[in-house]
Amino acid sequence: MNLQNLKGIGEKTIEHLYASNIYTIEDILTYYPYKYQILEPTTLETSESNTVLTINATVVDTGKVSFIRKNFNTYRFKVETHGKILTVAIFNRAFIKPRMTVGRMITLIGKYDAKKNTFTANDIKLNAVTETKIIPIYHAIKGLKNNTLEKIIKEALKEKDTLYDYVPEEFNQKYHLLSKDIALEEIHEPKDVSIVKKAEQKLIYEELFVFMFKIQYLKSLKEQEAGIKKSIPIEKIRSFLKTLPFSLTKDQQKAIKDGLTDLSSTKRMNRLLLGDVGSGKTIVATTLLYANTLAGYQSAFMAPTEILALQHYESIRNLLKETNIHVEYLVGSMSKKEKEKIAISVQKGDVDILIGTHAILNEKLYFKNLAFIVTDEQHRFGVNQRSMLKEKGFLPDMLFMSATPIPRTYALTIYGDMDTSLIKEKPNGRKEIITKIVKEKDLKEVLFKVLEAIKQNEQVYVVAPMIEENAENSLKDVNLLKEKFDLAFHNKIPIGVLHGKLKKSEKEEVMNDFKIGRTKILISTTVVEVGVDVKNATIMIIFNADRFGLATLHQLRGRVGRNDKQSYCYLICNEEKERLKVLEESNDGFYISEKDFEFRGEGDLFGIKQSGDMTFKIANLKRDYPILMKVKEDVINYIKKEDYKKEKKYQEIVDKLDFTD
Repeated sequence: MNLQNLKGIGEKTIEHLYASNIYTIEDILTYYPYKYQILEPTTLETSESNTVLTINATVVDTGKVSFIRKNFNTYRFKVETHGKILTVAIFNRAFIKPRMTVGRMITLIGKYDAKKNTFTANDIKLNAVTETKIIPIYHAIKGLKNNTLEKIIKEALKEKDTLYDYVPEEFNQKYHLLSKDIALEEIHEPKDVSIVKKAEQKLIYEELFVFMFKIQYLKSLKEQEAGIKKSIPIEKIRSFLKTLPFSLTKDQQKAIKDGLTDLSSTKRMNRLLLGDVGSGKTIVATTLLYANTLAGYQSAFMAPTEILALQHYESIRNLLKETNIHVEYLVGSMSKKEKEKIAISVQKGDVDILIGTHAILNEKLYFKNLAFIVTDEQHRFGVNQRSMLKEKGFLPDMLFMSATPIPRTYALTIYGDMDTSLIKEKPNGRKEIITKIVKEKDLKEVLFKVLEAIKQNEQVYVVAPMIEENAENSLKDVNLLKEKFDLAFHNKIPIGVLHGKLKKSEKEEVMNDFKIGRTKILISTTVVEVGVDVKNATIMIIFNADRFGLATLHQLRGRVGRNDKQSYCYLICNEEKERLKVLEESNDGFYISEKDFEFRGEGDLFGIKQSGDMTFKIANLKRDYPILMKVKEDVINYIKKEDYKKEKKYQEIVDKLDFTD
């Protein structure tokens, strides 16, 4: 049923609801209260001091309003309660004075000062509350008054039995869950606190059940997808790994083994390679690219930026230099002639591995036999982009790489339909980065460290949160920092500036100058967060560090410490921030992401909030993780039995799924 059919809803109201993504009866009934106000009338005698009280009183003097300043007023009046006369004060409620008639019974919520015999109210109910009442509090909808929203919900509740209960009856019984219509009624018009808890439990379980049903259904489909069974010469892979100038960690070895098993099976690979910054994911991907080439097929490797794509191209080509494998590079800034030349080579099958940006998705680019696709920082690509790449091959195996450490709660939800290989160990010989929180007044000490590092032929990153100066705040922009660093070092140290507003060619030139050591300091926005790899950089300085999330700071810090030299990260922050100390204590990205999750809650922690499905209306991933685990187990068992195929409501969920990803 549409909202227009509800009693009392006009065109203006509909517009406001639509603007808040509320289109249906289900949408409005799942617009849950975010908290409740519990009103339990008491007396002054039985109440404890300095607690918020709810008392009934009779108006004995309508009092007066006084203005402290233009938009700030105090309304004072007198009431009688249980034989006592009190002076009540409430702020910015002058508009209620005309309704405060002598003899009117009202309910006051606030604090009582026995010494002064005054009551400071934070709310007044003009209709007296005579028994315990639970009042739902909703987030405001722009353009709608609270009482209008409450009336709409009240009308919508009359249609609650038209909504599906997505929890199978076996689980309703197993966990003694309320029915859907009772849960909705109690969440919006609660009669008892204990029943509100039961209503929340039911609706949280249902929301997580639907979410997990989608993930597990997609996973069951992907497990059935046939792939190309490839013949991999394992001895050649072993020989290749022996030629590497470093030894693999156990995590890298296991990830390679997982990938080779996928490539040589009839099941299509759908694997996430999740590893902390600098953990050595590239060699894992390179080994699998090499294996796919030995099996006689082409590969594509897609990175989100040209800087990162070029870096991968140089790195992978270098790792495979002793082989006869042809690696090519394709990005949007190349000339039309260069692109056409590569396209011809790719179509003929002369290119074994093509590395590039979304330019690879060009509809005029055809592969001869694409059978393996790697995407780096895959959350930066949209669903449609990934599906377009997948369609360029015949049943290609897919490896998704991410250096974004994700709390297990997020990993389960974002990547729940993928197999996962985890790299937690740091490559051998790497030292832990020493991180220090520094106040701006102590910056001179850091500058001395910078000077020492440059004398040792080392390099330095400096990160500013903004590109241009904003007079309204104290954030340091790249241009201002460039001036200050030039001044500090008497213009004797070459400094580069990198930010998103530069042209591609300018960015490449700045990065190349830093890579070859022509510039010693690179002042940048967070564009250096992912992928930039300059082995000689040993110091990272981040200004206004308190403005960044822990995960982002950890990603930035990962740009240094990529060699056997001791590296440092300085977090410039004037205010003491408890959460920043986590970075002083640990270099473990997964631990840091868990702490970030604790400090910031769920939300869009890594800029990877998935459209629609990652927005929960009543469930909270952090708080409800134990329920999520139970739901996952229930859903897997339920899908195995295939009972859902007989149910229209589950078929509707399946029909709405996006199968392109």
